Amino acid sequence: MEAASNSILFMLSLLLVTAQYNSQFLLPQQVFTGGFHHFKEKENEEKHDGITIPNPLTGESAHFGLPRFDSPVEDHAYKTDYQGLWELVSKDSGANAMHINLLPNNKIIMFDATAFHMSTMKLPNGQCFPYKDEKTGMLNQDCWCHAVEFDIDTAKLRPLKIQWDPWCSSGGLAADGTLVSTGGWLQGTRAVRYMRTCDNCDWKEYPTALADARWYATQATLANGDFILVGGRRSYSYEYVPQEGASNQKSIKFPFLDETSDLDENNLYPFVHLSTDGNVFIFANNRSVLLNPKTNAIIKEFPVLEGGARNYPSSGMSALLPIKLEANNDEVIPVEVIVCGGAKPAAYGLAQKGTFLPALEDCNRLEITNPGATWEKENMPSARVMGDMLNLPNGDLLILNGAKKGTAAWYSADDPNLTPVLYSPDEPADQRFKELEPSTIPRMYHSASAVLPDGRILVGGSNPNAGYNFKAKYPTEMRIEKFSPPYLDPALAEHRPELLVQASENSLTYGQTFSVQFSVNKMLVAKKDIKVTMYAPPFTTHGYSMSQRLLELAELDVDRTLQGAYKIDVMAPPTSAVAPPGYYLLYVVYRGVPSLGMWVQIK
Repeated sequence: MEAASNSILFMLSLLLVTAQYNSQFLLPQQVFTGGFHHFKEKENEEKHDGITIPNPLTGESAHFGLPRFDSPVEDHAYKTDYQGLWELVSKDSGANAMHINLLPNNKIIMFDATAFHMSTMKLPNGQCFPYKDEKTGMLNQDCWCHAVEFDIDTAKLRPLKIQWDPWCSSGGLAADGTLVSTGGWLQGTRAVRYMRTCDNCDWKEYPTALADARWYATQATLANGDFILVGGRRSYSYEYVPQEGASNQKSIKFPFLDETSDLDENNLYPFVHLSTDGNVFIFANNRSVLLNPKTNAIIKEFPVLEGGARNYPSSGMSALLPIKLEANNDEVIPVEVIVCGGAKPAAYGLAQKGTFLPALEDCNRLEITNPGATWEKENMPSARVMGDMLNLPNGDLLILNGAKKGTAAWYSADDPNLTPVLYSPDEPADQRFKELEPSTIPRMYHSASAVLPDGRILVGGSNPNAGYNFKAKYPTEMRIEKFSPPYLDPALAEHRPELLVQASENSLTYGQTFSVQFSVNKMLVAKKDIKVTMYAPPFTTHGYSMSQRLLELAELDVDRTLQGAYKIDVMAPPTSAVAPPGYYLLYVVYRGVPSLGMWVQIK
């Protein structure tokens, strides 16, 4: 009787302690041996002190390998010395990848310019379109495709017909997943183009939709899902992209762009970011302001960023750092902008004469939601101009492409920067940069890149020449690569979570809870080791990824559903200023290792 009573007490103690620890940790595969002895930990798994409970039946103590409440799980990312892997996935992209955007049908749209009247792929079925030769005034026929659809899984190309020249244009995804492209060169400067996601879709173009010429302009998504279109060569104005089929009669004057222009127009392709309060951050040359898109008034000007020019042709890089959300957010959710690289203001003029100044090597952060914000400076491992800067699913940023000397524009740079750099914004200031495996292909002017659902980076383009030139020092580049960042280290593959797409919700409502299911090959999973992120795929050209943002979502609860499988309840972004309506890639990240991405739509 006494033995039975002691046994019951022991079992109750065990259940109480286990429940207590399960409130902090997930225990998917508890394997006990020999009755009450010990909790088996998988080989190479992190160690925890656990607990010891005396067994009144035997007088022995049973040790359970459960973690302590004060286990240091806040920063638990797996460390790896892996520097990444480059893979050649296509020898010929058909059209040079000057502009690219990933669509929610897992196709990449790539296009360059009709002005060259050539590419490496003809339009299908003998199609051609007429054009007027600018030198002779004669009418000719252009039978080449200047845009392609690229299947990210098979590398299959489908030629697309684009007629109103999109050279140095802008773009972004609408809420329904349609790619909206704006501006360009000559007859394309006022055009708006639409590329939808159906199997056989092609471009639909409206050549007179815009009020002002938009060559080297920036397009950004607003909280209401509309697009703002800022700047362009000698267009000191902005406007809102009209509804399909309509045309703007006038633009809105923006003296800030006139003030920030200089002899070499170092304020083209301005950096435009939607802040979490619905206002719009605009950076041009070395100055930045906050614009209220409802009143069209500048409500704040930030400190000047010293050191050089950052926009085309000096072409630095910019992105928002990950926006971190909580179940109960502050009234104003903090958000930081980062601006890296660029060139001295005189660099472009000197490059035209064959002298290539060293590019800038600084990175600068500014918390744009902080009224007293000032720029915080640090240095990259190497100088870079014309680079791309991409948000990765795990919260790091990737810097790649570009050159160490000169500026953007034809024949204006040298010394390609082949070495990608990983930037970890939450690490201590002296530990944020890590150089990765170099590419063997220079990606200079007119190169671009995109984050893919599997976490790899598609990299293409580069054409610092007038037209297609395959014999130049830096030839027109048609090869397409994929780069695997360090989180795809083969040694980390066993730690990669798997998103259970069919069991997860993909239609989100602002401020509402939704559930995601995933599995991971772990016997012990701490809640704080799991992160859920949402990524807005950007339109990338000329070293800038328009409307890019990464959100780290608030996690409310995590439950085990099956052995090795979990359901996590997540809070959707609270407002459309934080996450404009549209399609996002959602990732589950376990200790820095992301799952495959799943498409979700918020509206």
